[in-house]
Amino acid sequence: MSDILKLSAYEMRQEMEQGRLSALEATEAYLAEIRKREPEVGAYLLVEEERAKAQAQSIDARRAKGERLGALAGIPMALKDNLCTKGIRTTCASRMLEHFIPPYDAFAVEKLRDSVLLGKLNMDEFAMGSSTENSYFHPTKNPANLEHVPGGSSGGSAAAVAAGEAAFSLGSDTGGSIRQPAAFCGVVGMKPTYGAVSRYGLIAFASSLDQIGPLTRDVRDSALVLSAIAGHDRRDATSVAREYGDYGAKLGKSIRGMKIAVPEEFFGEGLQGEIRQSILTAAKTMERQGAEIVQVSMPALKNALPAYYVISSAEASSNLARFDGIKYGFRSENFEGIEQLYERSHSEGFGAEVKRRIMLGSFVLSAGYYDAYYKKALEVRTLIGREFERVLEQCDMILAPVAPTTAYRLGEKTGDPLQMYLGDIYTVPVNIAGLPALSLPCGRDAEGLPIGMQLIGRAFGEAELYQAAYAFEQEKGAAR
Repeated sequence: MSDILKLSAYEMRQEMEQGRLSALEATEAYLAEIRKREPEVGAYLLVEEERAKAQAQSIDARRAKGERLGALAGIPMALKDNLCTKGIRTTCASRMLEHFIPPYDAFAVEKLRDSVLLGKLNMDEFAMGSSTENSYFHPTKNPANLEHVPGGSSGGSAAAVAAGEAAFSLGSDTGGSIRQPAAFCGVVGMKPTYGAVSRYGLIAFASSLDQIGPLTRDVRDSALVLSAIAGHDRRDATSVAREYGDYGAKLGKSIRGMKIAVPEEFFGEGLQGEIRQSILTAAKTMERQGAEIVQVSMPALKNALPAYYVISSAEASSNLARFDGIKYGFRSENFEGIEQLYERSHSEGFGAEVKRRIMLGSFVLSAGYYDAYYKKALEVRTLIGREFERVLEQCDMILAPVAPTTAYRLGEKTGDPLQMYLGDIYTVPVNIAGLPALSLPCGRDAEGLPIGMQLIGRAFGEAELYQAAYAFEQEKGAAR
């Protein structure tokens, strides 16, 4: 079959079920595209070519026998390199884990075992960053313009889908790390409700904020992938036991009568004019489709960014303490005594951004500063959660920008971490509140770079987000 790369994952599944396309044909088409595009994009840290072809042949053989297969059986996909994969190197884009080979699969990987794994994707080291320039191995470039960043920390996951190097991918979102690169690269990114997808096997950055989610070419694929990976897992104490069902069940239904809130705080100083105009145009489109646009105010959100960096850094400093050079991971060869071993293994194994956040986290948790910073941040977290509850009691969802700018140039913000942190200003409140949010393309700037919009829903309201996003996408035309 020609034009395999133009098919969505949903369409590819239909072709495979009808016998018009094999998993091996699809896999070989994607591997050829990886060989062609990867030297310039740099989305992958590891490509498992022979393993992928063998897995595809196995899926084809099982399908021929009439075996029952998963919903995404035979579809070529790739994973952010902080998801553990049994027998396959998992580095977190860090020197600390450069040679780590996990003995088990993450929960989300188990759920996709019938898909074809093409390889592991680049990211900011330990998911700390907003540009995928903080990888120990190499930066990733934005397929829309190779002089620009793809966003982060799931920049490899977004770039691979945008470049046609994977039918879909998984990323992780701690403060916007799925939605921001999705917006920068022009694909669809979903950050699910906290607890909807098990974090078992996800190498932790900030445990109370991290969530795994899909990056796809369109909204229907996103619903399909999330339906496959959501579910209760007893190995993760924060995994929520409930019925999850089919997230695509409401695709195609009208959004007439939906109330969509537009908070004024998301449209203040610092927002790029073209993004503001694209989001407001999207609101008009949804209004024409029958939704009611409601102007609201959410003043507590102004405190979300500092609270996020205090909480996430505190949790990171605890989570990363396990990488001590003793049990596993990088070990310095130049030390005298146990204390120096710890010190030099951390110093040589971690990059600058990771060390910056460990130091910040250790400081806010230290005696004398805990109440002033960490305790205060937890109080702000409660206020932000209540703010979202108040608005979402009146409205079905919230429409907002994803990031204040479109993708910036490589190296433009690496010397000013605070400027890079400000890029998370519209996404971190969602993680603090534990809510679901979807990023989808809604326009282009004057340079042709993608613009994304964000729909934020009630807890476990992903199906309604997909309903609204699909209606908008059908009106605008899916990103292909």
